Amino acid sequence: MASIGWALLLFLAQLHKLFSTSSAHADASNLTRLAVHFLCRPGQADTLLQLKKSFFFDDTSATRLQSWRDGTDCCLWEGVGCDASSGNVTVLDLNNRGLFSFGLDPTIFNLTSLRQLDLSMNELSFIQSDNIPATGFERLALLSHLNLSSAGFQGQVPIGISKLVNLLSLDISNFFDDAYFYEPSDNYYENSNSLYESNFGTLVANLSNLKELYFDGVDLSLSGDEWWISLATAVPNLEVLSLAGCHLSGPIHKSLARLHSLSVINLQQNDITAGPFPEFFMDFLSLTVLQLSDTNLQGWFPSKSFQSKNLRFLDLSGNHNLSGHVPNFSNASSLEILRLTGTNFSSAKPVPLSDLKLLKELRLDGSLVSVDFLSSLGRLGSLRQLYLGFNSVSALRSIFTWIGYHHNLTSLQIRGYNFSMTTPSSLSSFKTLSRLTMYQCNLPGPIISAIGNLIDMQTLELIDCTSYGSIPSSFGNLTSLINLYVTGSTFSGPLPAAVGNLTSLKTMEIQGRYISGTIPYTIGQLNKLRRLVLSGCNLSGSIPSSIVNLTQLTILDLSDNSLNGKSIYLLSPFLVLSYA
Repeated sequence: MASIGWALLLFLAQLHKLFSTSSAHADASNLTRLAVHFLCRPGQADTLLQLKKSFFFDDTSATRLQSWRDGTDCCLWEGVGCDASSGNVTVLDLNNRGLFSFGLDPTIFNLTSLRQLDLSMNELSFIQSDNIPATGFERLALLSHLNLSSAGFQGQVPIGISKLVNLLSLDISNFFDDAYFYEPSDNYYENSNSLYESNFGTLVANLSNLKELYFDGVDLSLSGDEWWISLATAVPNLEVLSLAGCHLSGPIHKSLARLHSLSVINLQQNDITAGPFPEFFMDFLSLTVLQLSDTNLQGWFPSKSFQSKNLRFLDLSGNHNLSGHVPNFSNASSLEILRLTGTNFSSAKPVPLSDLKLLKELRLDGSLVSVDFLSSLGRLGSLRQLYLGFNSVSALRSIFTWIGYHHNLTSLQIRGYNFSMTTPSSLSSFKTLSRLTMYQCNLPGPIISAIGNLIDMQTLELIDCTSYGSIPSSFGNLTSLINLYVTGSTFSGPLPAAVGNLTSLKTMEIQGRYISGTIPYTIGQLNKLRRLVLSGCNLSGSIPSSIVNLTQLTILDLSDNSLNGKSIYLLSPFLVLSYA
């Protein structure tokens, strides 16, 4: 027994010695760093932690970068990627994290090993202008992919970007909204860039490796009209050219014909000098996307076929002086999106389009909305989004019969249609609709009530419609609804208390001078609401105290009513308020 006791004492003595030695090492240096080998280089971890300090967060932020902690391996942090051999940070992807800052912290330029940098869809210019550093980007000489789109930057495009000779993809665009009517943003700040470039030719002169260029929304009006030639010369292997809404001048230059590798061309919504459709685009064998809406195209559209067999997206809408027959798609059996609204195309000689089996989105108006032309399309089995604009408020039952063939629609947008001869059941049959837009339509009561049966709908827009009676309580069945717009229409009477059932709503905009009564108390149940607009109605009485429950509101507009109450002043200090 004694020998066992001595053995136990000896064991305890050795154990004490072991712990004492470990404690001494811990006091002398960082025990964690000695015990664990990190791939990340310490200096780069410090840079990232400094960058994190420049960010702040709110309830809309998708992350708070909790994994970015001192004493841990930065190569395992959210959005960070490292080279496996050197430990250098090569990727920083913070896309759409809901980050806020007062400008881009120059510390980021210490990450000179970066090959991919994505800061898009954040708000990095909170309450500040000219916040994008003019210099610093040139230090990131290894970058192959740079994405600063919709990050809230303002001012001139940094000259340092022109030195990034290894760039393959450059995106400093705004999120570009080419949808009809409303396309709501959940984020009030909208993360909009407001950038300009006075010498586009100089900016791209050294970017000879560039494959993708996204500049949507960047003001290029000061660059003149010589930039077309500079681009075609400097970037011969360009595959994606996206310059939507850039205030471009001059006609579409023939020098672009040299860029025969282009697969995506987006020049929409530019006040380009009126001219013919650039026929050379039809010869690009790799063309998949051609967006030329609102570009002042005029004259007769070429009768030749597109040579690309991979054309998926064609948008010629908004070119009111562009005439001719519907384009020939004999080679384009891959077409998925076709937009021809606001053109002067004729359906007098219908082109067989029944081979468009992959068509998912179709937008037509004018003479193309005819029984003959739509019949030539047949049943489009893949169709999910449909926009039809009628010349006048007409009741063409046979056309709505054709619409009814497509029960799998997820988005239906109708303009100028008289629903008086349409049965409610024909509308209720669209069980898969997630978006319904009716603009300048005649909507009898039964049709309005039938909308309440579309229980999976997420966006409902009734704009400038003629209807009699109040907004029905059946709208309260639309519990999946996220966006509700009822504006400029002739609805009358009170808002139904059933709107309180729409607890998924983030946007509610109801405007109409015949809408009266009080704001229902149940509106306080819409605790996800970020935008509430009830302006220009005939509402009266007190603002319900339940409105203080709407803690997510960023915009509240109750103006042009006869309301009273102080509840609104208890809401968020970040609220944009219109109450007078």
